[in-house]
Amino acid sequence: MLLSIASAVFILAVLIIIHEAGHFAAAKSLGVRVVRFSVGYPPKIWGYRLGETEYAIGATPFGGYVRMLGDEVADEPGQKEATDFVNEIEGDLLTALAWHEKPKAGNNAPSRGEENLTPTDDAGKPVGREDQLLAFAIELGKARDTVEYQRMAVQALGRAPSADEALLLAEIASAGSVKSGVEALIERRPASLMEHFRRRAFPTQPLWRRTVIVLAGPLANIVAAPLLLVLLFLYGVPVLLPVVGQVQKSMPAYAGGIRPGDRIRAINGHPVFTWDALSTAVKASGGKKLVLDIRRKQGTSAGDLTITVQPIREAAETVYGTKVTNWVIGVLPRGDEMVLRLGPIEAVDQALTTCRDMIGALVIGFAQIIDGSTPIRQALGGPIMIAQMAGREAQRGLANLGMFMVMLSLELGIINLVPIPMLDGGHLLFFACEALRGRPLKLHHREIALQVGLFVLAILMAFVIFNDVSRIVRG
Repeated sequence: MLLSIASAVFILAVLIIIHEAGHFAAAKSLGVRVVRFSVGYPPKIWGYRLGETEYAIGATPFGGYVRMLGDEVADEPGQKEATDFVNEIEGDLLTALAWHEKPKAGNNAPSRGEENLTPTDDAGKPVGREDQLLAFAIELGKARDTVEYQRMAVQALGRAPSADEALLLAEIASAGSVKSGVEALIERRPASLMEHFRRRAFPTQPLWRRTVIVLAGPLANIVAAPLLLVLLFLYGVPVLLPVVGQVQKSMPAYAGGIRPGDRIRAINGHPVFTWDALSTAVKASGGKKLVLDIRRKQGTSAGDLTITVQPIREAAETVYGTKVTNWVIGVLPRGDEMVLRLGPIEAVDQALTTCRDMIGALVIGFAQIIDGSTPIRQALGGPIMIAQMAGREAQRGLANLGMFMVMLSLELGIINLVPIPMLDGGHLLFFACEALRGRPLKLHHREIALQVGLFVLAILMAFVIFNDVSRIVRG
């Protein structure tokens, strides 16, 4: 049980970090201010600020988020947006002061910045530095319009203050209080401050930038899958050998003379080294006769045989719970394994092929859930099922756990593209409507859609958890 929980938490944490890192990297590269990068949802249990971003861990592990400046803005940014922005500017100053405070003397003293990496409060600002900020603002105010201003700023902050920081420092010095200075700047809301807010806030970005930022999360998970697979194939993955364990009577293999223990070495003259290669060849046969080269052990010796079989079509269920009809000959593997390690070029090729097959199976699976051909209770699983599967794969080895992570990464990427509000696909749907209308949907309408999306996701989560529990009860 502990192994299952630990494996599930580890896998989900890695995939959430990959997903949110996609949003984060796209936002940063396009000039959007990222306020918080969190693994897990509130309440926050840990947080440190580096630069203009707070990195946090939440107490609710199954999720994460990247919060950008200006979550939702109506027709014109107002006091709420100004409050958020000024608080962030204050946080920038507090962080810079913490990182560039002169280190204590002594041979074993920490290097500059190490001892000053202070925890953050609920607003994401370093705590316990307000008095230092007030003193700095007052001293800097005395040096305004002198050559000392720049030198003092660089010595304290490690850089010159931005225009917005200079505005806030002047207000703090004038008010004689950090809190009063912040409130005064929020109340004034100078045009230059709000213009800078528009340049850095997410909702005021051009449509194409917002689309890229939202799309980057799911794409990060999808792109991560083949990269993880390349590493796995270089490391070595266990593969089943083409050794027959069971032969189903009344099927072509039994009629042709294949028996348990036979090793299939070639099909139509093409060498076969793994059970997957055997299965792929049979499925791709189109029902045409196959000539199998077989090695059969007889006591202490082994003999080679050639057997001809003609596959038949039969319905089957994939690992994703989807129904497919394949060409089969009626054999099952014995379970003999070997570790397959590929070279770099082969690993890339195999990773791309495997991801293509996985994505195809997932898309078909979603389509069959929608059209009702696959029962929803059979196809969907929740956190309990994920933990059970993660624990089972972890017991089988690192490579198996890695393959499970690849499958979940693809699922996370594809599911997030579903156009349900609260998911990335829901935001992309809003953007599509904006492109068609020539203007964004009204904030009130977006809020209603998000509430509906939250309700749908809550119902879905309750359903999959109930489904997981039902599976356990049924055994």
